[in-house]
Amino acid sequence: MLQRFDVDSRELTCLLSGKIAVIGGCREYTGAPYFAAISALKIGADLSHVFCTKDAASVIKSYSPELIVHPVLEESYSVRDDEKGVISGKVLSEVDKWMERFDCLVIGPGLGRDPFLLDCVSKIIKLARQSNVPIVIDGDGLFLVTNSLDLISGYPLAVLTPNVNEYKRLVQKVLSCEVNDEEAHEQLLSLAKR
Repeated sequence: MLQRFDVDSRELTCLLSGKIAVIGGCREYTGAPYFAAISALKIGADLSHVFCTKDAASVIKSYSPELIVHPVLEESYSVRDDEKGVISGKVLSEVDKWMERFDCLVIGPGLGRDPFLLDCVSKIIKLARQSNVPIVIDGDGLFLVTNSLDLISGYPLAVLTPNVNEYKRLVQKVLSCEVNDEEAHEQLLSLAKR
């Protein structure tokens, strides 16, 4: 179901000439964050940043010199248990110093499901909410919020973009039922309200 959005000229300018940040990209997945970031540039964004792991950074940079790549995210295998708090703080601090410049965050493309990485991204989502930055959640970001609904619950500036399977998991988690074609419209509305 498509919904019509009324956008004034100031908002349209922001959408077409904004600064976008993609939070995603790990050693296994480099294509999805690249395509999300480069697509934003191709439709008119001024700047497109990618916050990814160090393993993903050089690969993503090699795809296009137009992207601003920040290799600040870490996965569990590269962080000792006694360093997790310090590393998590550094990641959040690095993203925070850029946050006020962003018009939107895209969270999840190529993120993967590493527990430490997901914990850091949870904190980034909370930071975006505190800063009233709109967030688009896709891919493994949907896995994260499906398992931690409080991250987006009640935040009107969050947009979820699930595929069929991600949508089914959301319905099961939030509505405690299976997707039903006959009640699809009502299920979608109920899911959106929660």
